[in-house]
Amino acid sequence: MEASSSSSSRSRSTSSSSSPPPHPPQPTISYRIGESMANAASPEARDDAISCLVVLLTFWILVSMATILGFYGPVDIVVGPNYSRLLRASSIFVRDIKVKAEEGSTDGPMLYGFRELPPLDVRASWLETHNGSVPANFHKEWIYYFNKGTQIEIFYSVKSEGSYPLNLVIAQGKENRQFHRKENLFQWVENPLRPDTTLSWNLIHGDGVIHQKIEKPSDYYVAVSNLHNLEIEAQLTFRIQALFYNTTGAYFKCSLGHRLCALKLFFLEENVAILASGPRKLQEGKSDEWYIKLSYGPRWITYFVGSGLMTLAILLIYKIFTSFQFMFGYNTSHQTTSTPNETSPLLANKEDDGTSLGSSYESVSHDEGEDIEEFLKAAPSKPLEEVESSDQSQHLCVICCEARKDCFFLPCGHSTTCYTCGLRILEEAQTCPICRRKMKKVRRIFTV
Repeated sequence: MEASSSSSSRSRSTSSSSSPPPHPPQPTISYRIGESMANAASPEARDDAISCLVVLLTFWILVSMATILGFYGPVDIVVGPNYSRLLRASSIFVRDIKVKAEEGSTDGPMLYGFRELPPLDVRASWLETHNGSVPANFHKEWIYYFNKGTQIEIFYSVKSEGSYPLNLVIAQGKENRQFHRKENLFQWVENPLRPDTTLSWNLIHGDGVIHQKIEKPSDYYVAVSNLHNLEIEAQLTFRIQALFYNTTGAYFKCSLGHRLCALKLFFLEENVAILASGPRKLQEGKSDEWYIKLSYGPRWITYFVGSGLMTLAILLIYKIFTSFQFMFGYNTSHQTTSTPNETSPLLANKEDDGTSLGSSYESVSHDEGEDIEEFLKAAPSKPLEEVESSDQSQHLCVICCEARKDCFFLPCGHSTTCYTCGLRILEEAQTCPICRRKMKKVRRIFTV
């Protein structure tokens, strides 16, 4: 009995000594769901959206200022006799049309207001005669505003010693009193021999006539120049057949004898203004021209509401962009297993045997993960001691090689150092040692 008991005890001890020791439990590494990778990239997307918002708002402000000061900016005009000019502006951007005269006059121009475009059917014709001499290297000019369909005939008679012609032109343009020059006419004065800068360019000598039909409403200048070194006598007669707007149905009338007239525009309705003057009155000591400042009052509520709507549209686009970015770009950060204490493992147990803890979820896709698993299955197995030693070394910090890897970097998500070394890298290099991306934060991994 003793022999059998001793033999049985030896067999039990032999079997117990031959059985392998139990495998130590794998440490579980977990992270909190609140520190997801989606939050790591959100600052960059937010910065891009804010930059886009600032650029678009700045562009809108510049466009608004260009509209107020450029397209609907103040204009200085010269109004002569037999003047009929159409003034139109969008009631969305303009609140009123203001016309101000430098000097008041009882027989000055009138400002008319209409709800619709009046007909251009009033015909008028008159003659103007200009006698005199044109000094050497000098020019004379006369300004008119012609509507479409106006016809002008110029009868000339030039008398000079020898064949010295004069240069007669009809130039389109408007007077710019701020810079003391006239567009198009100024170009002709600088180079009188260039006919392409004017509507009509003629060399006149002796007697003759020039016909010109107006196809575009605008200011026009009739000018004659003497390019020679002697004075030349000339007689010019203008016969003008003009078309004026019919002002009989105007609901608003204001004389510039009060020096200031303002026509308020009805919002989202057609608004038309006509600036007109009567025929020439030859009165001694009085000028036939009036200098008038035309300005447009901006409708500020349009610009404020437009700025608000553009801001809301940009914010809505930003929300949609971030939602799609979160759904399609960062949905892998939510493919984790929840636990009762609201934590989930940062790395699966399969990855504890040799896969990289420093890989970023952005740099490794699902297909690459499957290729790695197949590669690990096909790889030859190693002894248990080598595997345990490899596991312990791969879980250590790559900087100090003493503490465990217990942090990861934002926004790349690499985990290669301990929390202390990670803070030191953030303060000194500020770049991830794996991908060299700029670091913004270091998050600690709490083990449970």
